[in-house]
Amino acid sequence: MSTPLPEGTDSSVLNLYEKREKIYVRAVEGFFQNVRLYTGWPLLIGFFGCPWLMWDGHQSILFDLPERKFHIFFLTFWPQDFPLLAWSLIIAAFGLFFITTLLGRVWCGYTCPQTVWTAIFMWAEQVAEGDRHQRIKLDKQPWNWEKLWRRSLKHGMWLGFAFLTGLTFISYFYGMRELLIDGYNLQLPLVAIFWVGFFTIATYANAGWMREQVCKYMCPYARFQSAMFDRNTLIVSYDAARGDPRGARKRGEDPASLGKGDCIDCTMCVQVCPTGIDIRNGLQYECINCALCVDACNSIMDKMGYERGLVRYTTLNQLEGKGWTWKRPKLIGYGIAMVVMITAITVVMLTRTPLEVDVLRGRGQLFQEVPGGYVQNTYTFKLLNMDKIDHVYTVSLAGLPDYRIVPEGPYDVAAGEVGEFSVNVIVNPDQLTQVNTPMRVEVQTKEGEIRASSKSTFIGPRPI
Repeated sequence: MSTPLPEGTDSSVLNLYEKREKIYVRAVEGFFQNVRLYTGWPLLIGFFGCPWLMWDGHQSILFDLPERKFHIFFLTFWPQDFPLLAWSLIIAAFGLFFITTLLGRVWCGYTCPQTVWTAIFMWAEQVAEGDRHQRIKLDKQPWNWEKLWRRSLKHGMWLGFAFLTGLTFISYFYGMRELLIDGYNLQLPLVAIFWVGFFTIATYANAGWMREQVCKYMCPYARFQSAMFDRNTLIVSYDAARGDPRGARKRGEDPASLGKGDCIDCTMCVQVCPTGIDIRNGLQYECINCALCVDACNSIMDKMGYERGLVRYTTLNQLEGKGWTWKRPKLIGYGIAMVVMITAITVVMLTRTPLEVDVLRGRGQLFQEVPGGYVQNTYTFKLLNMDKIDHVYTVSLAGLPDYRIVPEGPYDVAAGEVGEFSVNVIVNPDQLTQVNTPMRVEVQTKEGEIRASSKSTFIGPRPI
């Protein structure tokens, strides 16, 4: 038997496993929805278009894992460049913090892939099943031919777009042309088939079935956004001082004479919300600042002959009649951090040397005596040519007296390749002052335009 709840306790608060209630989003048009089109389409065009764009003989964006080359338009990165990736992600994070402190969750509402893909799936649902009232009616009616073909059309469109998404995503690692050719010839490896299927199912589930659940429960951004908000952050808000008390009335009636505010309690702001919240209840973590409720409310205000902006982008201070200021320590701190990091990574990128040198000592023995009383150390020089053209390199050693390199070079390395050279370094032991002599291997092109170095040691006999 279940234990009765204390008197006055709201059971919905304690029900941690409450079944999800389906949200039937009403379609709405308006200024901010047009803005969302201009922010969503570039993401879609870029995502689906880049694999078809060739750049310097390779796919414009290709993460070639077997070759350990990461092509992003005119730049080619190697595993040695991973610190640049880490810095890029840190800059992106601070950029998100800065935008959130200034403009709220506009990333979520306008450019987040989950939002953009969900909007496409909702459009497909509307095409197949009709508007909000038709979808509610279709869900309640028993299964018949109309319900079957409409549902089949919707899920067919969902699966088709999800498959296109999964195929395109994998093409960034496999290559679009190679992926299509191997697929046509039934030669795709099982790992590629698995990942295409995985991302197809993930897209179908996230954008088709889970939708707002991803934003509310799976995305961590919804949970820590409050740490970046302040009273001057631009958010979607309901002007309670103007709208309350709420109530229905006829068009043309003066709300003041009725003792009511401008809100006619039409619930349009709730019907259009993709996360199913009532913006009139104040700021809620589920709100993604998509402004659907703003466009819906403005359309009702126009019909009633009232001033727009009952639901609008504003700040808590502005709602209380106070001013707005950008002079906030948090906002300034995020901005300064972004400028410093962007400047630093720009300098690193512009001064980046397309050459990596790695020196490995030979195994088996510390040193070897050779004719003439000299001692020899064996090394493997690994020269990574990260440039787009072939290069011929010369090698010199700093820190060693009277040395010889055999073979002395030059060393040819093709573009984008790693050249491995077994090299013997011969030194007169009488000129060594210690057992382990630090040295620096300096490598440069014949023209001297590209230089790089690596540290190592030369081991000789104990000085007498």
